[in-house]
Amino acid sequence: MKIQFCHNTDSYSADLSNPIDISLPLVGNAANVNAWYVPHPTITPVTDGDFTGSVAAGASTNFNTIVFNPHAHGTHTECVGHITKEFYSINNVLTKFFFVAQLITVTPDKVGEDRVITKEILVEAFHNKLITEAVVIRTLPNSIEKKGKQYSHTNPPYFSEDAAAYLKENGVLHLLTDLPSVDKEKDNGVLLAHKAFWNYKKPLRLNATITEFVFVDDIVKDGTYLLNLQIASFVNDASPSKPVLYTITQD
Repeated sequence: MKIQFCHNTDSYSADLSNPIDISLPLVGNAANVNAWYVPHPTITPVTDGDFTGSVAAGASTNFNTIVFNPHAHGTHTECVGHITKEFYSINNVLTKFFFVAQLITVTPDKVGEDRVITKEILVEAFHNKLITEAVVIRTLPNSIEKKGKQYSHTNPPYFSEDAAAYLKENGVLHLLTDLPSVDKEKDNGVLLAHKAFWNYKKPLRLNATITEFVFVDDIVKDGTYLLNLQIASFVNDASPSKPVLYTITQD
């Protein structure tokens, strides 16, 4: 299936039969990607007396209970409700699901014991490129190990406050990254990048989202794509999500 669409004053085409899924699947065991010091997710049949919800165990259907944390266990999209006293649900905040997105690849700078995506890195990466409403940031190195990495206590790379502010100031509404968080793992709860991106000093950017734990294979080239940002209908600050890219051509 091919579609044509307009963005600003330009016309584009996309082939929806060739999706590029950049989400990580949820696996109900220790092979699942993990962060934030929680146990691995589980997917287990319901048991009730002699009943076990498994066809292999004699039931008529498979009937599993899934226990997981959206922030810790894979690709998820979060809204400003992640850091506010007031309740905001991603299900109410994200009401549009297709965006023009720019995919860029960056190497975080070494700053002491940290690896940081700075404003200067983003300025260089976006040189002569369109900054779109959605930005997907792939970090190097881009090992396949990211799909099942155990991130707790590893001090992963993160975004500086001014890098997040730069994206906000350039109109980026949807930030997607392959990192477990845009902020430093152990920062005493200051969350400078989250707060800068969502304009925590008010007015809050209620329509802005952050998606973490994506994975973009090396074969996918940097450039402009059509993004379908899919979420589950969770009444929560965050939901598991399935961001999908489509290659586009300008008509």
